[in-house]
Amino acid sequence: MRPEASPYRKAAAMVPLHFRGVPRRSRVLVIAVFCACLWLLLPRGDLGIGKTLAFFLFGPGIAGPYGPEAPKVDILKYIDPLIGTANGGHVFPGASLPYGMAKAVADTRSPAENAAGYVSDENQILGFSHMHDSGTGGNPSLGNFPLFVHPGCPVDDFSKCDFSLHQRGADRVPGSAYASPGYFSINLTNSVRAEMTTTQHAALYKFSFPGTDKVNVTVSQDVLAEVPYSPLILVDLTDLSTSRTRGGTQVYPEHGRVIGDGQYGPSFGGGRYVAFFCADFRGAAIRRTGTFINNKATEEPKFLGQADQNYHIPASSAGSWLQFDKPANNSIFVRVGLSFLSVDQACENAEAEIADFSFERTEEKSRDAWSDKLSAIQVDATGVSEELQTTFWSGLYRTLLSPQNYTGENQLWNSSEPYFDSMSFCKGYTQGGSNADIVIADAFIKNLTDNIDWKTAYEAVVSDAEVEPVSWGTEGRGNLESWHKLGWIPQDDRDNNGTGPSSRTISRGVEYAYDDFCIALMAQGLGHEADFQKYMQRGGNWANYWNPEQRDVYRDPSGEVIQSDFKGFMQPRLLDGTFKHQNVRTCSPIFQTHSCYYDTGFDTYEGSPWLYSFFVPQDMTTLIKLMGGPERFVERLTFFHTSGLSYMGNEQGFLPVFQFHYAGRPALSSFWVHQYIPTLFNASVNGIPGNDDCAMGAFSAFAMMGFFPVAGQSVYLLTPPLFPEVRIRAKEDGKWAVIRVKNFDPPAKAIYIQSAKLNGRRYSRNWIDHTFFLKGGVLEFVVGEKESKWGTKEEDLPPSYPTWEHDPGPGIEDGGYGGGDGDDGRH
Repeated sequence: MRPEASPYRKAAAMVPLHFRGVPRRSRVLVIAVFCACLWLLLPRGDLGIGKTLAFFLFGPGIAGPYGPEAPKVDILKYIDPLIGTANGGHVFPGASLPYGMAKAVADTRSPAENAAGYVSDENQILGFSHMHDSGTGGNPSLGNFPLFVHPGCPVDDFSKCDFSLHQRGADRVPGSAYASPGYFSINLTNSVRAEMTTTQHAALYKFSFPGTDKVNVTVSQDVLAEVPYSPLILVDLTDLSTSRTRGGTQVYPEHGRVIGDGQYGPSFGGGRYVAFFCADFRGAAIRRTGTFINNKATEEPKFLGQADQNYHIPASSAGSWLQFDKPANNSIFVRVGLSFLSVDQACENAEAEIADFSFERTEEKSRDAWSDKLSAIQVDATGVSEELQTTFWSGLYRTLLSPQNYTGENQLWNSSEPYFDSMSFCKGYTQGGSNADIVIADAFIKNLTDNIDWKTAYEAVVSDAEVEPVSWGTEGRGNLESWHKLGWIPQDDRDNNGTGPSSRTISRGVEYAYDDFCIALMAQGLGHEADFQKYMQRGGNWANYWNPEQRDVYRDPSGEVIQSDFKGFMQPRLLDGTFKHQNVRTCSPIFQTHSCYYDTGFDTYEGSPWLYSFFVPQDMTTLIKLMGGPERFVERLTFFHTSGLSYMGNEQGFLPVFQFHYAGRPALSSFWVHQYIPTLFNASVNGIPGNDDCAMGAFSAFAMMGFFPVAGQSVYLLTPPLFPEVRIRAKEDGKWAVIRVKNFDPPAKAIYIQSAKLNGRRYSRNWIDHTFFLKGGVLEFVVGEKESKWGTKEEDLPPSYPTWEHDPGPGIEDGGYGGGDGDDGRH
């Protein structure tokens, strides 16, 4: 095809995109989820050691009624984005704004580890790409349109440079990677130094060279060669998981602009998305341009792409390249605009956000954005180690990396409403329940009401509870007919209403029950009394999985069969009501650890029946009774943490750290906080115990601030903060929620609350509700080295909602099983 016939002939050429209509209910659901997450993440860097206060989250410090405005301190220097870039943390350490769409970093050749692009290992750098997610499992995510830089080519022949993803690559200089909010840099052994920063929709790179006439490069393993200094930069259409189909690219030799697009798959879900880029270069004169497919580069054609609907370039490395004269200042700047709508939009984004190619100005604005975002939290760090401060602030920082803010880039429907996404407009696999119900209910319960149509939001959650989608593996819930009639998901269910993996019946079941409980709270708040009763009853369906006769049987290292003295666990059930057996330790760290995932056959997901037997946050009173009472419950929960059964690398493991509160032993929750921090949560590159998912940072931040939220309820479980004082900007203007330890103990021996006061008055509850964070106040603790009676009385325990008070059903007194909605429920 002649270049003038190319669909990319004009820099502003737009690939046609047809918006698909999306129901208003779905749009409102997205907004509600975002708003709820925004509030939930509010309590989420580092601060000089000494008597200063540090800032964190949404804006400049505001003097409140509970103390003067703190001196402004640069906490960004204590945030280490490289934490969690090894050992399966999958943290994105590159340059980004808070929730930024553009996320620039070096991508490494690290199979099964490079989900976020960069890994702190010794593998080669394959390129520098501009969009990533952070902390995910599954396949690598995004990483579209990577750049790769050669300082020159052998015998000054561009065709002798390596172009394909599998053949190019450069070693990194050991220890040269550096990251801070809004900035990432690394040195390569091919003499290239790469620096990057970002705006919301664009990335800016600065590639620097030594400036010598000849440059040493590796041409094969351990073989160095000199090449003439004439940088070549390529742009590949691939992504991290090499999922591209279709698409195309064009390079404009007259001014060096490169544009392109591709269609890609998500990391953990179904569907496809399209993405577009627009790259411009400054700093050196252009010598040659061209395109490449795999490792074959040519000067013509100047474009690759679809001439008609029956043509596509191979789904492998393919792209455009430019070779330059020696840069006048030995640096070349590359600006890459991004869009999910069109090439036009990508170019406009770049030109609007980085018009002048100023690296310093762009980086400074990024740092300012982080400082502003992080300023809603302050801590007095007197006596707290630098490592703990780094752990805290870096964890908070990571909570603000994802989801990405795709507002204005929504390719699903045309809307100006806020749109945040971590699945690139695709449907992710449903791992458990329809847990957006919990997030929406959480926002409602916590009075996040501005600009939200709660009538429509309620219709959305009720739809989750009542209507089974055709593909419940990627949305909603499955097995709803049995869930409604029986009150459990039978392991041998015959579901003719939809399709999805017929597994995880225990974990899906206890999550469905909690989803329904949260919907009940919404129904009550909105005045739907009949729905309240119905969903409260379904919220008790967790008890249908409780097998009071199930024992904990296992083999010790010598092979001897051992039976612990704990009896009663969640177990799968069949259509006829009988129990099936899954070893209660299966999928724990000590037995068949990696056996319970989305597409495996067991009845729990990423955790054991031991773990899921604790997941009844709506009715801990009944659960504790079934486990033999408070003392026996504490013994069981302690055994869970001491025996190796607990795994903190997944979110399911977080709440059990604090569930001692429900049995009147909040001191033990504090004890386990200090066992896990800093042992598992620390400031090393492998300083988190699993995929970050932005949740590992949230856990450490909540725990270190002295409270942990029970999502879906107005309940925060209290422990002493790991700082003398924490201040969180309240929703009410000018107010702060202050948590203070009057006799803070830096050696962390005095970690148990002895007494507490709220706004000067005695406070004995071991939990606090959301009003504290809405209106502000001062919560003061006195701590000691021994457990006290504080928070141990029945009236001091967190709320519990026995569903049987609303519709007892026939089951709770004859073995602990509740019925479903229908008359044919089996018990």
